[in-house]
Amino acid sequence: MPKKLIVLGSSNVDYILNVPHFLAPGETLAGDQYQVSLGGKGANQAVAAGRAGADVTFIAAVGDDDVGRSAISQFQQDKIDTRLIQVVENEKTGVALIFVNSEGENMIGIYAGANGAMTEAMVKPLLPEISSADLLLMQLETPQEALDLAAEHAKKSGVRVVVNPAPARALSDRFLSFVDIITPNETEAELLTGIKVESDEDAALASQKLHEKGIEIVIITLGKRGAWVSQMSASREIIGDLIPGFRVEAIDTIGAGDTFNGVLVTALLEGKSLLQSVELAHAAGALAVTKKGAHPAIPWRKAIDQFYLENKQ
Repeated sequence: MPKKLIVLGSSNVDYILNVPHFLAPGETLAGDQYQVSLGGKGANQAVAAGRAGADVTFIAAVGDDDVGRSAISQFQQDKIDTRLIQVVENEKTGVALIFVNSEGENMIGIYAGANGAMTEAMVKPLLPEISSADLLLMQLETPQEALDLAAEHAKKSGVRVVVNPAPARALSDRFLSFVDIITPNETEAELLTGIKVESDEDAALASQKLHEKGIEIVIITLGKRGAWVSQMSASREIIGDLIPGFRVEAIDTIGAGDTFNGVLVTALLEGKSLLQSVELAHAAGALAVTKKGAHPAIPWRKAIDQFYLENKQ
């Protein structure tokens, strides 16, 4: 029987404009492509897991609008259990305004909308569902009070807790003590540890800081270079190494990190080793950057496995 994943997080609609370069203050710039697609870090990660074959349930909040209804319908097509998605009356589904430059890099502004209603009061009745899972995956686009409650309850229930600490913000040591696996990028790792990650040595030092807070596995994603993966044993011995990514020509990096996280936890729940789970997540992330948008770019498992087999050294 497949192990159960719960993703708790945000659901947005993304309005994406491709521009030659990022705008300066006061500048008006003509874009060359415009796209509307479903997104949000929680939704992206749930979709990535669903398409990768996970038994995934999504805890989220959407507005009582056409976008919210469309999102729920699409999640069901992506093999996600939508029973725990809350529809918030008199509120709009969250919005992300995204600029993508000619290098495929992005800048994002967010209106929380219904995501802001994901409070402790909303999550508390769902704690029995979290207890029944094998792994809980969360991000930081919803109120911290609900994340605190869910993480503490999951930890006490023996549910593995994975946190992708994005968008970057400070986190309490208490919250981090409930986390088993954390997956920051360089910016997020620096905010959490005070160490600027510019080399493998820096990544090892930042990982050490996070291990000291009780986190077993630290995965610092490094863009094109891959990821620094560090694991602390029960005897507190730490082993870390760089796991390279796959080289592709990036068109759009929106959702690539979310794809990585969704596929990572799917592979771990399948019983794959940490090394192979990261490599499969790299393969999925590489495929995601070769297409535009968030959900439209997230690959299905067949494509991930084929890419992995064809490109694994």
